[in-house]
This record gives sequence, structure tokens and C-alpha cells, in this order.
Amino acid sequence: MFNKILIANRGEIACRVIKTARKMGIQTVAIYSDADKQALHVQMADEAVHIGPPPANQSYIVIDKVMEAVKSSGAEAVHPGYGFLSENSKFAEALSAACVAFVGPPVGAIEKMGDKITSKKIAQEAGVSTVPGYMGLIADADEAVKISNDVGYPVMLKASAGGGGKGMRIAWNDEEAREGFQSSKNEAANSFGDDRIFIEKFVTQPRHIEIQVLCDAHGNGIYLGERECSIQRRNQKVVEEAPSPFLDEATRKAMGEQAVALAQAVGYTSAGTVEFIVDGEKNFYFLEMNTRLQVEHPVTELITGVDLVEQMIRVANGEPLSIGQNDITLTGWAIENRLYAEDPYRGFLPSIGRLTRYRPPAEIAAGPLLENDKWQDDAPSGTTAVRNDTGVYEGGEISMYYDPMIAKLCTWAPTRDEAIERMRVALDSFEVEGIGHNLPFLSAVMDHPKFISGEMTTAFIAEEYPDGFEGVTLGEGELRRIAAATAAMNRMGEIRRARISGRMDNHERKVGSDWNVALQGKSFDVKIDADVAGASVTFDDGETLRVAGDWAPGDQLATMTVSDAPLVLKVGKISGGFRIRTRGADLKVHVRTPIQAELARKMPEKLPPDTSKLLLCPMPGLVVKLNVEVGDEIQDGQPLCTIEAMKMENILRAEKKGIVSKINASAGDSLAVDEVIMEFE
Repeated sequence: MFNKILIANRGEIACRVIKTARKMGIQTVAIYSDADKQALHVQMADEAVHIGPPPANQSYIVIDKVMEAVKSSGAEAVHPGYGFLSENSKFAEALSAACVAFVGPPVGAIEKMGDKITSKKIAQEAGVSTVPGYMGLIADADEAVKISNDVGYPVMLKASAGGGGKGMRIAWNDEEAREGFQSSKNEAANSFGDDRIFIEKFVTQPRHIEIQVLCDAHGNGIYLGERECSIQRRNQKVVEEAPSPFLDEATRKAMGEQAVALAQAVGYTSAGTVEFIVDGEKNFYFLEMNTRLQVEHPVTELITGVDLVEQMIRVANGEPLSIGQNDITLTGWAIENRLYAEDPYRGFLPSIGRLTRYRPPAEIAAGPLLENDKWQDDAPSGTTAVRNDTGVYEGGEISMYYDPMIAKLCTWAPTRDEAIERMRVALDSFEVEGIGHNLPFLSAVMDHPKFISGEMTTAFIAEEYPDGFEGVTLGEGELRRIAAATAAMNRMGEIRRARISGRMDNHERKVGSDWNVALQGKSFDVKIDADVAGASVTFDDGETLRVAGDWAPGDQLATMTVSDAPLVLKVGKISGGFRIRTRGADLKVHVRTPIQAELARKMPEKLPPDTSKLLLCPMPGLVVKLNVEVGDEIQDGQPLCTIEAMKMENILRAEKKGIVSKINASAGDSLAVDEVIMEFE
């Protein structure tokens, strides 16, 4: 076995590989850019090598710099993670020439299947059903428009060397095809060092289901079930689960066997993923093969008990697979939610800054992994599991230079419904402050009827949130539970204040029992009857809810039970009450005496400032291009400028007609969030 492995990656995947290498007794080497000097993967590794400036195309994807780190560290093998150089055949060739093992497939398999254009041609030649499209090189935007018309709109423009949603655009007309081609080329060049683009038909109402395969160099190949990856935004996966709620055993077997046959046809070894589009009749079509470990691999590990990173390392060491197809059993259900550093209230645009608070829920081992691989040696066992793969820590920085994903929160349970419920509690318990993040949106998805029923497609987010995410409106039942909990919490705060001020002693009570709770446009009059075990909160219509928990004034997380059902609240203090975040909702909850409530109803509402004549920068980023000049007359939907952040280009468009009166930024400027880019008459 190898003595030392270098991880040619960063963030959570580097941390993930380090965990398994440590379990196997293998020393690890991290690489880092200037921006990652204090990163978690650098702290976790046994040693670390600096490789250059923050931009990936000057550090992490520069083969010569990575090879120098391999040489100086004496690493015997390299695990590439995903993204960056993971599917770069030149990198694999460089390692082979240096007699260093690549923890991945052979160069030939990468060249044949890692390139999306070549892989689709091979699949077609092998008789595999593929989505219609154009696999040749595309010279310019004019040719992209012509090809798009030949294929027929809508079309998908995709980076040949892409992955993770980078370099991907959907075009419904010529203008979008032209814009999408250039943006895809730019993103592909910045992310992968390869700007080739291909075009394929965009199949409407599809499900995205992928098969995990594992092959060795001795002719053995198996599949480890499927992952449902249909909930995507901007072609980037957000929620994954295993198994799929849609497939039956016959379809699973057919897809698995086809995936293994395709892998073996190109001499594939290591872990890989064959992606399919599946229609409503369970017909499936080959999309591409990812010749690397996938971001969402944890859900497969959770239902099979197989550590995929360990298997990759053993295969790279020349060992035959120790498990066969008959050894693979899918047990229970696993769900993964990707925590992104992006603001769902601003169109999911990237957010950067310092993590002033980062407290994931406690990890718990259960299910297949409890027998094969406990992620935390001291984690309590149970009937459900919680796993959080992360690459950040409280006080750390979220950089503008890299992918915005900062953690992958996973849950496992014997059934899908139980896994979803465990995820709801885990999301509510996840504390993140200092940056915009998508936790509220993830909570909303977990409660959405289409997700709960399993009846979703890749169009889920576009169809269910066509105007973006504006938060969650809770039903009255849930509002009553929150009202009861916050009334009891407010009472505890009042008691503490009374004691500190000397208004209360052991013989005299000064805190009343009648309160009014106002939240989300609702108002509830309640009476509190407290005892040592909790409080009974009675509403004016006679309903009584029992509240218990260990929350104390000042705590930012309240883990409560209301009538024996769990309720987890993120708690902030505001004047006259609390800021409460739970189940995707962000609420101002005011708890007042009856007299205070009556006076509050007479107060005028404060209106937000008018920004309708300003174009504000929606996230910290770099101005790539300005499309207009002072004096230009603009139309609704017209592109105004392009902002780049976290390897993604974002085109800002006019929301209405107007005339540009002032431009405050130039191409190349770095802007902060809400900085004024231009003004209109």
C-alpha cells in the first residue's frame, strides 16, 4: 500500500480524501493557493505545499506546479478529487511518466470517456441510446446559433471538459445561444483550461439519474445502485438521493449492467459515474461518463456501506475488488443537500466573506456505514445517520475564486420519509452566519409536496420557483407552534431580566402570564402556565400546546419540543421579540403584553428605500464587461453588464425601460455587494 498520497484539490473533497487515507494509515499532502493558506484541508493534512496565486488557472490546474509539489513531497500517488485536474489526461500522463500512481482511471479511459464529445461518439458507436446533438468543434457564436437551429431549440451548450455545472447554458433562442456560447467558453477556460463547447438537444421534463460503477484492473466491474440528481439549479445539482424514488428493480438492473459494460469497453478502472436522462416511461439515454469521484458519492456510501475513496486507492494500488455484484445491497435511504455560499433571496448569486458562525449538526453514524466505516469514532449509533462533508470552519473565509459549495449535509434512515424528516431537523440545526447561504431554500425543498412525493424532474426549481426564492410562508399550524415556543422563551427572558434588576425574588413574581405573539401577519393572544418541566401555552380559542426544551436567553439555537414534536429554531434578538429562522422561513416574532400589542398596531410601517433607478451589484465580484454607455436607452431584459464570481459569469439585465445616466464601474473593477454599478433616468 502507498505510504503517502497527495490530494490535488481543495475544500471539502480534499478533507474527505484525507479522512479515508488517515483511516488506512496513509500520510497525506495538501496543496494550497494564497487564498487557502489557512484552509481546513491544509490543517488536516500531514504536510502542505504552496502552489501559487488564488485563481485556479494560476495554481490548482497548472500541471507543472502540481507535479513539482508531488516531486518535492515524495508522494507515491495522487488523488485528484473532482473538478480541477480530475479528468485531465495530460495530468494523468505526467504522473505516469513520473512513476506516480493516479487514483483514477487509465489515460486512455479518461481520453475516451472524460471528454464529453468523444464519450458520446463512443456510446453511439457502441449502440447506446444518446441524446441528439452536435459533437464536433464549434468555431464561434455564429456557428453555435446555426447548429442550435439545426438541432432544434431548446438546446444545452456544454463544456467538453466540464462538470459541476460550469460552462453549461440552456438556450431557447438565437440570442441566448449566442450569449451562452461565449459565457460557456469563458467559464470552461477559467475552470478547466479547455474552452471547447458542444451542443445537444435539451430534453424537457427529464429525470437525471446516474449509476455508480467501480472497476479494477483485473477485469472486475460492479455497479452500486443509482443516485437521483434531478433537483438542479443552473444545471448544477442541489439535492441528491439514493436510491431513486422513480426506478424499479428491472430498470435499475438494466441501467447498471449497461453502465458497467460501457466502462469495461474502454478499459475503465477506479470509481466512475455513468449519467442518464430518464423519461416518464423509464426509457433511459446515455448523457456522459464522469471519470472521477462524484460530489454526491456520500449517498451511495450511506446505502451500501462501501467507502468509495478507499476502493479507488486500493484499485490504484493494483488490488482486485474485494466485493462482487452480489455483495452490493441497497439498505435504507440517503439524502444529500449541498450547502452553497449563495444568497437565495438575490437569485442565488454567490456570497463571499467570513464565516462568523459555522456550527453543523452533530454527525451520527448508523445504517450500513455503522458496520463498515464510522465517520466519527465517538458518534452515537442510532436508527438515523447524519454526515457533513465540509472544508470550512468558523472564522474562515469564503473566497470568490472557487466553487461556492461549502458543505454537503447528508442523512440516512431506513425509509425515505424518515430520511427527509431527519434532514429537516438537521437543516434547522445548521448554524451559518456572516455570508448568504441557501439553507432556507433547502428547507423549503424538503417540505415541497413534489419532492416529498418523489415526482420531480430537472425542471423542478424553474417550475416551482419561476420568480426566484422569496422565503417560505408557513401554515397556521406551524406558526402556532412557533408562537407557543417563543412565548415560553420570552417568559424565560423576562424572568431573568426581572431577577437581574431586583424586581423579582423568591417570594414575589412580577412576570405576567398574558402575552400577544405577532408573526408573519398573524397575531395570537396566549396565556402561559409554566412549571419546572416546561410550559403550557393556551391560545384564545382554547388550544393548548405543551412546550419543553433547554433553551436559555442568549442561546442562538433552540432545540424544543412542542406537544412532543421536535421544533428547532435559530434565534436572534430583536427589539420586542426574536428573529426566528426555521423550515425555510425567516420571521420577525414580536412578543408583547396586551397593552404593548394594542399600541404597536397603531404604529406606521417603515418603507424600504427606493432603488428602482439603480443597478446594484448583487454579489461581490469582478466586472467582466459593460454592455451600455451613458446616454443609452435601454429596454426591459437588455444585458447591462457581466459580473464574475466563484467561476460563474452572471449577466445583469435591465428590469424596465430607461436611460443610462451614470456608470460608476469599469471592466476589471472588483465590487462589493450592493455597490452601485450604474444609475438610470
